[in-house]
Amino acid sequence: MKKTCLVLAGIALLSSVALPLYGQGGCVNSPENPTAILAVVGSAGAFFVSVRARVKARRSSSK
Repeated sequence: MKKTCLVLAGIALLSSVALPLYGQGGCVNSPENPTAILAVVGSAGAFFVSVRARVKARRSSSK
């Protein structure tokens, strides 16, 4: 139950961040570059997952 709520909260957060970044007419007419911003957010998410896996592996090996 708690994991489901966490996943739903994550999806809601991602949607609330991604939709305003879309801009007026997409990447072509937008003054900002939402594709680059979303790439940075995605890379940070992937980095977070890999770091979390490494920390868990270290904790389990030290026991």
